[in-house]
Amino acid sequence: QVQLVESGGGLVQAGGSLRLSCAASGRTFDMHAMGWFRQAPGKEREFVASISWSGGNTYYPDFVKGRFTISRDNAKNTVYLQMNSLNVEDTAVYYCAAGYIDFPWRYWGQGTQVTVSS
Repeated sequence: QVQLVESGGGLVQAGGSLRLSCAASGRTFDMHAMGWFRQAPGKEREFVASISWSGGNTYYPDFVKGRFTISRDNAKNTVYLQMNSLNVEDTAVYYCAAGYIDFPWRYWGQGTQVTVSS
């Protein structure tokens, strides 16, 4: 069992930045990767970024276009998502996820709201 708690969401103007945090607890010793997804009202959940826990390999979809950066702090069992140059289309609930090598994205956080105003 893994518990994930996101924080750092809020309201920001277009062009601004936010840093999201996700703290993991529980069965974290064999986690393979952690990542971020987002979901806007009426839209499907989409992948934002991921990072392998041990190696630190990162993956991003094309729509991020270099604006977002995922990082980790092993000592704190925490993953971060630095979001720069935010636009209104980035408005969504952002979810942290984690999983094992044979069961990716097994656990999910409660989500944190990110709202970007024009």
